[in-house]
Amino acid sequence: MQDKATISYDGKAADYPVIIGTEGEKAIDVGKLRAQTGCITFDDGYGNTGSCLSKITFIDGDQGILRYRGIDIAELAEKSDFIETAYLIIWGRFPTADERRAFEARLQEHAKLPESMTQQFQGFPKDAHPMAILTAMINAMSCHHQELFEIRNEADFTTATAILLSKIRLIAAYIYKHGTGDSLFVQPSDASGYTAQFLTMMFSWPGKRYVADADVARALDLLFILHADHEQNCSTSTVRMVASSEANLFTAVSAGVSALWGKLHGGANQAVLEMLQGIKDRGDSIESVIAKCKQKDSDFRLMGFGHRVYKNFDPRAKIIKVACDKVLDKLGKTDPLLQIAKDLEKAALSDSYFVDRKLYPNVDFYSGIIMRAIGIPTNMFTVMFALGRMPGWIANWKETNENPKARIYRPRQIYMGPKLRSYEEAKKG
Repeated sequence: MQDKATISYDGKAADYPVIIGTEGEKAIDVGKLRAQTGCITFDDGYGNTGSCLSKITFIDGDQGILRYRGIDIAELAEKSDFIETAYLIIWGRFPTADERRAFEARLQEHAKLPESMTQQFQGFPKDAHPMAILTAMINAMSCHHQELFEIRNEADFTTATAILLSKIRLIAAYIYKHGTGDSLFVQPSDASGYTAQFLTMMFSWPGKRYVADADVARALDLLFILHADHEQNCSTSTVRMVASSEANLFTAVSAGVSALWGKLHGGANQAVLEMLQGIKDRGDSIESVIAKCKQKDSDFRLMGFGHRVYKNFDPRAKIIKVACDKVLDKLGKTDPLLQIAKDLEKAALSDSYFVDRKLYPNVDFYSGIIMRAIGIPTNMFTVMFALGRMPGWIANWKETNENPKARIYRPRQIYMGPKLRSYEEAKKG
């Protein structure tokens, strides 16, 4: 017998079914609450509201757990690569060897931009923000694939997926080149792999073709895996909301990019690097930084610690910290910002102020250091995040559109403005 919860108000009581997820999460289905009681729920920021039933990603913030399709993130980070993980997230299973080859062939098929799209880059100022260009170009991509506005079958969906996953690399590389004033674009070798191809596109210059080191390419591939999906965060929820209107995949993903742009979301790793640079430039001691964090009237904020979901260690942070050390060793770089980061982490984790509040380092604390070491400029960090998150956005669009009970998203509100008044009364103030 299904569990129920009873809600009573104003002399009326009604029972509501309790939904139990596969990992034991419980939710009260209040879909008929307004009809039965005249009330709606209020949950500012949706922190206690389940907006969908999903089979893609599971997070237990209290235990520090992240799983894609039931597989622990640490195991995927150790054994998988970005393309295999992307396939898993989008289609719910690993590809067979033949499916993997076929999908990689589709990615190669779309590893070019139409000439009309490359010309569009010249219309942007050289100092335009990369995220502004990215969201514009993804929307523009839909103009070149109008046949995919309506996805009628699995073949259409696979094509649209391959286009987005492949071309976002090209767009990102073009954005970087455009910002440097260089127009050279190098087509990668078919055999070099998804992430290595991207690095070749980014860093090849006139007369000097960049060949990605395997460990460096693996580190960036790992970052993409760790960012591939993260449940109903701001940008993913945005994609689902836009998808609920039956908007096409390109439009929904472009909306996700716009949401990701915010400094509280995709800009977090950039904020960490800027904070570390500020500490270095001012010559602040670790002790003084920790002290500032504890002062109620201080305007200093320790970026990269704590997380909206995780009340324990961010499982991605543990993985990326190891990769960070490895990349810096491989490149022979001793980044002073990394040492500041390590010293901050050590000091914070031995201080009861942070431990009691469960303010542990999150993935953003180290990801910026890796990208900086590779040579990716700070203003491109959020673009890298978008590249990694693309599989999750696609998967959530797919899940929304395949839901036979789907309705257009339409949250309610609690109106707190003035009561009914006349035009004349309002003019009088």
